[in-house]
Amino acid sequence: MKVFILIFLLVSTAITVQAQDTTSTGKLTISGYAELYYSYDFNKPVDHNRPPFVYSYNRHNEVNLNLGFIKAAYTNNNIRANLALMAGTYTNANLAAEPGVLKNVFEANAGIKLTKKADLWLDAGIFSSHIGFESAVGKDCWVLTRGIVSDNTPYYEAGAKLTYTTPDGKLTATGLYLNGWQRIQRIDGNNKPAGGLQLTWKPSSNFTFNYSNYLGSEGPDSVGVRRFYNNFYAIVQVTNKFGVTAGIDYGTQQISKENHKTNHIVSPVAIARYQLATKWAVAGRVEYYQDKNGIFVSTGTPNGFKTTGYSLNLDYIPFPNAVIRIEGKTYSSKDKIFIKGDNLTTNSPLLTTSLAVSF
Repeated sequence: MKVFILIFLLVSTAITVQAQDTTSTGKLTISGYAELYYSYDFNKPVDHNRPPFVYSYNRHNEVNLNLGFIKAAYTNNNIRANLALMAGTYTNANLAAEPGVLKNVFEANAGIKLTKKADLWLDAGIFSSHIGFESAVGKDCWVLTRGIVSDNTPYYEAGAKLTYTTPDGKLTATGLYLNGWQRIQRIDGNNKPAGGLQLTWKPSSNFTFNYSNYLGSEGPDSVGVRRFYNNFYAIVQVTNKFGVTAGIDYGTQQISKENHKTNHIVSPVAIARYQLATKWAVAGRVEYYQDKNGIFVSTGTPNGFKTTGYSLNLDYIPFPNAVIRIEGKTYSSKDKIFIKGDNLTTNSPLLTTSLAVSF
């Protein structure tokens, strides 16, 4: 009930602001998004939860809402602001550590342009993450479900950021001060600064290269360990119909506060997408994730988490603001880490379908 009251207040406030904005050049936009899905995990988990490293589309054998939100966005030449409230299984899984109504905040940020002569902005609040090429909004991604690396890096972050874009629009640089690794509310006892950098280069409309990083202390100061994470990816639109995205993530984390040696993860991923016709597209992904020492995915097995994933999906786009998708996907691990009945297995096959609509 609280969520619906907040949504009502959001829309009411937005309408009021729009009415008061008749003398400015500002623009207020109300938008929304809803994505319903059904996933069938052939390992048939009894509790209907998919493996613990999966945070999106994570419920088995039920029709559910992955993500739905309503958003108000305001912009003029010198200020900008966004406020979006959400619900769905994505919310339950990814914001479980956040208190109270913060669990239902998708975006809440405001920014000001610092100079008339340059495209330099200071923004603060809750944002989408600066790491990775897959967002929480499934319709904007080339494949239906998220990859392992996307599910285990931040989808959102809170703090402040300074963003500069060159006059030709080809290079954007962002520096961030953050409350932590996918945190709105800082961990109790943690007072160490965290932050990151993002550099995005777009020399043409057909090519994008991005580098993002994160540096912070994980856990309370008394036991906190340093994490340094790097994300590289390139998006190449080879032809009007065919595109390729390729990336690699590499992260390190201090073994303990007293031991300055580090454990590491590495995860390469590649996605290819082909537009079959105006309303049809097909895409496939190959990915690998290695986390031997359990920085993000702990297995308690001899080889740790060493898993390869393959997926293939078909999109039907009946309207510009809607997409119907079906995807087959499988994970193959070096160790037996997946539960199947009373046994453990090295494989986890999955079939997912979704309907996503934006408005």
